[in-house]
Amino acid sequence: MRYTLRQLEYFIAAGEAGSITLASERIHISQPSISTAISHLEQELNVQLFIRHHAQGLSLTPAGRDLLREAKNLIAQAENLYLLATEVTDQVRGSLSLGCMVTLAPMLVPELTHSFTAAFPAVAIRHMDGHHEELFEGLRHSEVDLALCYDLHIPDDIAFVPLVELPPHVLMSEADPLARQSSVELPEIAQKPMILLDLPISREYFLALFLKQGLEPMVAARSAHHEVVRTMVANGYGYSILNVTPRSDFALDGRRLVRVRLAGEHRPMTIGIATLKSLRNTKLVAAFSAHCRAHISDSYIPGMVAPSFSARKR
Repeated sequence: MRYTLRQLEYFIAAGEAGSITLASERIHISQPSISTAISHLEQELNVQLFIRHHAQGLSLTPAGRDLLREAKNLIAQAENLYLLATEVTDQVRGSLSLGCMVTLAPMLVPELTHSFTAAFPAVAIRHMDGHHEELFEGLRHSEVDLALCYDLHIPDDIAFVPLVELPPHVLMSEADPLARQSSVELPEIAQKPMILLDLPISREYFLALFLKQGLEPMVAARSAHHEVVRTMVANGYGYSILNVTPRSDFALDGRRLVRVRLAGEHRPMTIGIATLKSLRNTKLVAAFSAHCRAHISDSYIPGMVAPSFSARKR
């Protein structure tokens, strides 16, 4: 055999991205290295893998599609050797694919992955950010080993281990008159412009807070990006209701935000670990799950103001 697993990985990246440029950005490998690997495979296997389109990327040939499928199977089998060695030797090593809710990822992922790989240097972690539906599909298709997400509409085939509850709060600009209050009730804000965090399942959660009280919010703008919502609020476009509490009280443009307690009894969002029920957890997945349980609690959350600390400030 005169080709390497690394060359197969570069081929897979190009095949999935449909572009050497995009593949280079995704796997952080130079474009010439990817091009060379593909050319070597084509020569070694004596088959054309791609049709090159000038300025329009690549498309797989019929043979390329078949070989891409087999190459992915071969890489998966190679990675399973690490998992088997982990099970036999009781060592924690190998590659872990971590999924994380897109609104949580900027705060949770950096600290959790750094501290885990510092404790287990033989582990490599790659992560995928997405909304709930994307994470659940990632688990089902073995693209994700475990995911950090909320307890919203967990499907029957997904196991969920709760870690910490995040109650909803109202986010306002510091110029909003209600920002000086210690708490705000939903009827006080229902007719004010709302900036909605527009993500699948999450949006239904926020709208249901009003629906439960027979109210309908006046949604003035929507965004699927947490920081866009925060910056629009900071600039006075309206308020928002969120559960995540970053340690910074400033939007990305430097304007200050104010968090106000939402009065009343409201269902919190619970951060937890999601895995596929039908798949037995490896030692690596079990070790990372234990790491998450040790580092995420009511008294501490990476990158966030923990609920217990937030309650003491009120």
